Parts: sequence; C-alpha cells; structure tokens
Amino acid sequence: MTAMSPSHLPESVALPRHALDRRMCIAANRWGARHAVGLFFGIISRLGDGVFWYALMLALALIDGRRGLEAAAHMAVTGLVALLLYRLLKRWTRRPRPFRTCPGVIAHVPPLDEFSFPSGHTLQAVGFTIVALAWYPMLAPLLLTFTALVAASRVILGLHYPSDVLAAMFVGSGLGALSLWLVHSAPQLLM
Repeated sequence: MTAMSPSHLPESVALPRHALDRRMCIAANRWGARHAVGLFFGIISRLGDGVFWYALMLALALIDGRRGLEAAAHMAVTGLVALLLYRLLKRWTRRPRPFRTCPGVIAHVPPLDEFSFPSGHTLQAVGFTIVALAWYPMLAPLLLTFTALVAASRVILGLHYPSDVLAAMFVGSGLGALSLWLVHSAPQLLM
C-alpha cells in the first residue's frame, strides 16, 4: 500500500489544516474571479516577477550613487540566492498548484513553473524588502504594501495555497536576515 501525500487526498479525507488551506484558497480565488480584482492582482503579480525589484535597484543605484549601488548589489545577491533556494525547494517538494488539484480553483494567469511550494514571488519579495529596508527604512510604506499585495496575489490568482505563501514569508525573512547578518559581519570576519 502506498501512502498519498495530504495534498493529493480528497478534501473530505485531507488533514484539517489542509482542508482549511484549500478552503481559504478557493475563497480567495473566487474573489479574484471579479474582473477588476483579477486584473489588479494580475498586474501586481507581473510586477512581482522582477520588474518592480529591478526598477527599484536601478533607481537606488542612479539616485544614491555608491551607497545605492551597494544596496542594489546586496539586493541582487540576496535575490539570486532566493531564486536558487526556492527552485530547489520546489523540485524537492513537488507540490501541485491548487488550480491543478483543488476543484473550484482556476488560474487567472499562467504560472511561471509547474510547482506550488513555496511561492517564489513571495520569497523574493520578502527577501528584497528586508534588505532594502535595512538600507532605506523610509521606503517601508511602499515596500511593505507591495510585498503584501504580491503575497496575496499568488493565492487570489489560484497559483498558490496560503501555506505556500506563509512558508515563503518565513524562508524569505530568514534569508533576508541572514543576508544582513553576513554583510554586517563580513568586515569583522575578515579581520
């Protein structure tokens, strides 16, 4: 007898936490079926593909000279590690996207890859935000709002379960914090 992972079980048999994850996903996805809502979150998600973050890094480098270039480089390295990490996690977990396994969920935009866990958009957004805010705390209202919208968009658009987004927030937070620690500790470690 082979064991099925909880994500492949029917909702009536799934563990309670998975049933809640699915119900929240269905509710958010239905809200995203409204044309204006789907369009808005589709744009947010597209910007979260990288356009917003690359534009921010370029703006920091152009506006704040060397300090801006250092901040942009720090964000870029953190983003590269985040990319490698979430791709590794997706290949390892291989969780199907909710629109593939959860009746009632539709993808409002095409996914960038096959698997759901964790949300790469959210992981990147949280990691970028933590690093950027360490350099430029005055950007908090913009970056925290945008990051929250990116995270919400992934569930509303039917591409991720809420647990994918929450896990990505934790991983992105840890990655951002580790990145800051390494940058601040590097001069001391080299002495």
